[in-house]
Amino acid sequence: MKPYHNMTWKDKGILACRLFFFFFRIGWFTFGGGWNIVAQIQKEFSEKRHWISDEELLDLTAVGRSLPGTMIGNVSYLFGHHLGGTLCGVASTLGMLVPPVMILSIVTMFYQSFRDNIYVSRAMVGVRASVVPIIGHACLKMAKSAYRDRIGYLITILALVLCLFFHANNILLVIIGALVGIVILGRRPEEESPSSSPEKSGKERS
Repeated sequence: MKPYHNMTWKDKGILACRLFFFFFRIGWFTFGGGWNIVAQIQKEFSEKRHWISDEELLDLTAVGRSLPGTMIGNVSYLFGHHLGGTLCGVASTLGMLVPPVMILSIVTMFYQSFRDNIYVSRAMVGVRASVVPIIGHACLKMAKSAYRDRIGYLITILALVLCLFFHANNILLVIIGALVGIVILGRRPEEESPSSSPEKSGKERS
């Protein structure tokens, strides 16, 4: 897919509409929070359409998770902006937000009935359980981009310890991970950096 800087306004408009309806469609089933959205984006646009790599999606998720606001809104906007600029970012966010607002409006009107309905409670138990493997599948797919060498595992262990035992803030974890990556990888020769993959080097030599 060509960079959005080279797109015409017509192309951006068409892409914005496609992204709006995609997020509008999955917005009705965003059980499990932002990670469920990431899983569906990974499956549709990385695995199926190849519009974005797992590594790029992982970077967008890390930024969206660390910024103020909801993860769902942040990731939706960043993903749309990555593909088609501000217009697509806004379209993606609107598509994601409209379904929950409509559902919340209905639930608010009939809150008392929903709260005491045993069938709704039972259904939500099944929904929450079914969301877990969806999120897990996306995590396993994107783990290949995060763990290119031992440094990735080291940063993950450090972040996990800080999160579990010290209740560190998400923004702090991302900053620490960035600093550790800069310090450790900065000491390596440039040709050994994980960002320079053998495939890329081969293409450059040819």
